[in-house]
Amino acid sequence: MEPTAVKILRIPALVKKLGIGRSTVYDWLDPDSTRYDPTFPLRIKIGVKAVGWLESEVDEWILSKNRQS
Repeated sequence: MEPTAVKILRIPALVKKLGIGRSTVYDWLDPDSTRYDPTFPLRIKIGVKAVGWLESEVDEWILSKNRQS
């Protein structure tokens, strides 16, 4: 059985995929924001100052939003 490929999206790729601005991503992650979304995937640390999001989690989040509507 072959391992599945894991893709990490950095912020430019994430905002492009979602068609939103970077500030929206950070609003969705900020519990103090009125736009906070507790269902949005958490970022993962991939370096000293680098973070990213697992594309598979982002895809699942998108599908869950589609199922809600």
